[in-house]
Amino acid sequence: MNQITNNSLLGLPLTELVRLVEEFGQPSYRAGQLFEALYRRRVESADQISNLPQEFRRVLAGRGFSVGMPIIEKKFISTDGTTRYLIACPDEQRVETVWMPEGDGGEVDDVSEAGEGGEAAARKWERATICVSSQVGCAVDCHFCLTALLGLKRNLTAGEIVGQVCAVLNDQNVSASNSRVNIVFMGMGEPFLNYENFITAVRLLVEGVGIPESRMAVSTAGIVPRIYDLGSEPIRPKLAISLNASNDALRTRLMPINRKWNLEKLLAAARDFPLRNREKLMFEYVLLEEANDSAVNARELVELIRGVRAKVNLIALNPGPGIAFRTPAPQRVLQFQNILIAAGIPTFIRRPRGRDIYAACGQLKRTLELESA
Repeated sequence: MNQITNNSLLGLPLTELVRLVEEFGQPSYRAGQLFEALYRRRVESADQISNLPQEFRRVLAGRGFSVGMPIIEKKFISTDGTTRYLIACPDEQRVETVWMPEGDGGEVDDVSEAGEGGEAAARKWERATICVSSQVGCAVDCHFCLTALLGLKRNLTAGEIVGQVCAVLNDQNVSASNSRVNIVFMGMGEPFLNYENFITAVRLLVEGVGIPESRMAVSTAGIVPRIYDLGSEPIRPKLAISLNASNDALRTRLMPINRKWNLEKLLAAARDFPLRNREKLMFEYVLLEEANDSAVNARELVELIRGVRAKVNLIALNPGPGIAFRTPAPQRVLQFQNILIAAGIPTFIRRPRGRDIYAACGQLKRTLELESA
């Protein structure tokens, strides 16, 4: 059972809401009213649930129950329209969530490909992506990621994960059911090290908020047992694996987690992952100048993932203080891409979004750092 944290209603599935209303002597259909108000209408206060009896609302408040909508403390808006949110948790911890609008009108089948750049801030967006955090900080310690420098503070509850999406949608005045909104679990933290809360949040986003699972993606650094778990879920996002190296020695240097689950185990899980019709696995590869971006690395990567129904997202390093690596020159990125494409592997270069406000991939730490200074 999902724990009720700080008597927050947000994060509770329908079955637990039924239990709750019945404990208060209310008919079970009140749970459906609560569920619709919390997730579909995204109310911020129980007072806004006007179809609940006033007396029941008073009782809930008297017993310390609240909606539990996260508080947006600050937001930073990039020149490309990206918005980075600093969101406060009840225990005064903070996480970051990113809103990335798109305005070129095209269709995307890769929900992590959020970033056409340019004049998105100056025109009406036609789709958008919300990058969601799953932990306060991160324990995985990838050596090219700013979030890793924070270490792990704690896991987020399911309500805090869903709440990021609800708070951002409310701030942007967006209806999830009428707009093309994508969700990527690629913010702060490793989702698979907070698996139960992450997967509960996924179900609530689908069944409650109304965002289809086909518009969601989750990125893992390679928690192999949880890759198998995800494959057995009836409701699940698309899977992205953060690879970042073409051989074990290099990956262990860049990502110490490789000592526990090496490339042989990781690629075995990738090959076993049950892909849906027309679905491809995604491998993410952060390019680090003269570390993992050579033509030799590209050819090794081709052999490593040969036979997997997959595509590759290349991400030129988004720099930050405390990171020892540099961003490769554009021609090296293109050379790497061309080698993969020549081998028949669909390969895309992810354009950075919000780099000027530290909202790009691997940069989610700066606001927290400034807050504690």
